Amino acid sequence: MEHVLHAAMQFPSIVLVVLLGLLAFYWLLVLIRVAPLDLFERDSLKEDHLASTLVSLGFAGVPAILALSVILAISAALTLTIELLVLRWLPLGLIRIPVGVLVLWLSMVAASPIAASICHALHRGLHRYRPFTRRCLLGETVVVTERQGRGELAFAVIDNEPNSAVTLHSKEGTLPLQGERRVLVKYLPSEGAYRSVSEQDYLETRVHLNKLRLNRKKRHSAPYSTSH
Repeated sequence: MEHVLHAAMQFPSIVLVVLLGLLAFYWLLVLIRVAPLDLFERDSLKEDHLASTLVSLGFAGVPAILALSVILAISAALTLTIELLVLRWLPLGLIRIPVGVLVLWLSMVAASPIAASICHALHRGLHRYRPFTRRCLLGETVVVTERQGRGELAFAVIDNEPNSAVTLHSKEGTLPLQGERRVLVKYLPSEGAYRSVSEQDYLETRVHLNKLRLNRKKRHSAPYSTSH
C-alpha cells in the first residue's frame, strides 16, 4: 500500500488524482443538490464545447460529468499501473516531465473507448431517472413513432429503448416521417422537446467537421440546421 500511495503522488499520477478529487467533491455537491448534474451540458450540439466533443467520442446519452468521471478513473488506473510497473524503476530525472505528459496522453486515449463502452452499458438504466432525460440525450438516435397531423410535434423512442418517449419539435410542414431515424441536436427547455436532424445528415456533418479540424482551417458553423 505504501508503494501505491507513493506512486499516486508522483507525476503524472498526481495530476489525475487531483482531478478525481475535484470530481468527487463535485459529485458530493450533486448528491446534496447544491450543484446541478447538467452543469457542463449545453442546449445544442451545434457549437464546439465539452458535451459536443464527448458526444462525438461516443458518450451520447450520459451527462458529461459522468463521462469525464469514468474516463479519468480509468486513466488514473492505467497511469498508476505504468508508474508502478515501469516509471518508478527508471532514472528519469527531468525527463520525467515529457515522459509523464506522454503517459497521460496515452492513458486518456486508451481509456476513452473503454469508458464509452461502460457508459453505453449504463445509459439505458439512467434514462429511467428524470435528471438523465434532458440535455444529456443530445446525440442520441431516435426512431419516429408518431406524427401529430400537420402540426409541429412528432413523437419518437430512443433507438433500442422501446419504453422511452421523446417529443420532437419541428417547423410546421416539416415533420419527420414515421419510422425515420433522427439524431437529437437541440434541447428546448421551455417545451421539454428536441430539435432533430436525419441520422445521415448528422453523420455527414460530423465527417465534415472532423476534416475541417484536421486541416486546421477556420472553424465554421455546423452545416445542419436545428430547425427540423
